[in-house]
Amino acid sequence: MLKEESLTPREIVELLDKYIIGQTNAKKSVAIALRNRWRRKHVPEDLRDEIAPKNILMIGPTGVGKTEIARRLAKLADAPFVKIEASKFTEVGYVGRDVDSIIRDLVEIAVNKEREKEKETVLEKARYRAEEKLLDILVPPVESFDEGLPEDTAKEEKSNIKTREKFRKMLREGKLDNRDIELTVNANMTPMVEVFSANGMEEMGFQMKDLFDNFLPKKKKQRTFKIKEAMDYIIQEEAAKMIDMDKVTSEALQKVQESGIVFLDEIDKIAGKEGSANGPDISREGVQRDLLPIIEGSTISTKYGMIHTDHILFIAAGAFHVSKPSDLIPELQGRFPIRVELSSLSKDDFYKILTEPQNALIKQYIELLKTESVKLIFKKDAIEEIASIAEEVNTKSENIGARRLHTIIEKLLEEVSFYAPEMKGQEVIINGKYVKDNLKEIATNEDLSKYIL
Repeated sequence: MLKEESLTPREIVELLDKYIIGQTNAKKSVAIALRNRWRRKHVPEDLRDEIAPKNILMIGPTGVGKTEIARRLAKLADAPFVKIEASKFTEVGYVGRDVDSIIRDLVEIAVNKEREKEKETVLEKARYRAEEKLLDILVPPVESFDEGLPEDTAKEEKSNIKTREKFRKMLREGKLDNRDIELTVNANMTPMVEVFSANGMEEMGFQMKDLFDNFLPKKKKQRTFKIKEAMDYIIQEEAAKMIDMDKVTSEALQKVQESGIVFLDEIDKIAGKEGSANGPDISREGVQRDLLPIIEGSTISTKYGMIHTDHILFIAAGAFHVSKPSDLIPELQGRFPIRVELSSLSKDDFYKILTEPQNALIKQYIELLKTESVKLIFKKDAIEEIASIAEEVNTKSENIGARRLHTIIEKLLEEVSFYAPEMKGQEVIINGKYVKDNLKEIATNEDLSKYIL
């Protein structure tokens, strides 16, 4: 994970190339957008607030890398990231989630991320405290007195210390892991969130839950754990107590405002010319108008504080098969000045996707079957045949991009995956003939491929 300050646009593209094949124009656009954030921090202060991010609109069919580019970009920059489907707001009209929930979700993700980072810094201390708590239960300490110890009590305390250290050693060596132990834990109360989220009022639900958590006495209950599980539970509990939540919240809010990335998918589903046969109803245009203030820059109330959205980067995406970007309301079009078109994937692209990225699909399946002690070997002609079938099926039926490869390989390896536990130590060679024998008939039968591939 790298900081955006250390990345040049060329380096960002090179890093994205490790995970996403092709789509150079889209990669360049997001790389420049990320670098512009670094540049903004170094301009004179009086000009800094005036420089707004240049939001990006990605146009292209499903499965060609739109979401992956945005997600990987956020990971490289260590930036808070949220993906949301614009169409989900039209499904429930004005009764469901309000668009402000996009920013609340982003803040929640950022706070959780910062909390986890902070937890890492206190983990060792939390582990020590957890160990002491467990030892207090396993070897209860001897009561001491202020005015010296009676001789027999002093002996008992020495013996207790010796026993405690013996148990400490056993605990650290894992010799007590499977022993049962009882702990007093907080009883989970029914959250109010579910009641309010059904009516599109999540924020009120969270606020009510916090109110009840703060003012009502916490219910306790006894629960039996294995010592290993108890240790993990107490470590988490102790770490949570030591985390400075004010610091976590402050840093999370700043990161959201300065580095947050919102990926707004399926934006084409809320576009269309008013009055056309398949144009937007009042709800879809309403969603566009509701999104506008957030993207232009406004202040959103969250349970952690107020968030200014002026410098959050919005990346919108859509296939635009039925509608066009110009069918969005003019104000919203203007908030996405950078537009990039992502191309459909060819046979060569599919071949590269299967073999080149660090998380390539072929590598994933080889490692999955290695866990069953089955050696899976893919020959070059097999990978070429899979790429060819993926292109062919995408052309003849719905084009779902690289996702087609998942379907094809799952079907191809169905038998091997099913019998793998009974094939320990065996070697399975996947060549071109194997692929043809198992898939060619399905791929060439258009009706059959629609249902199976």
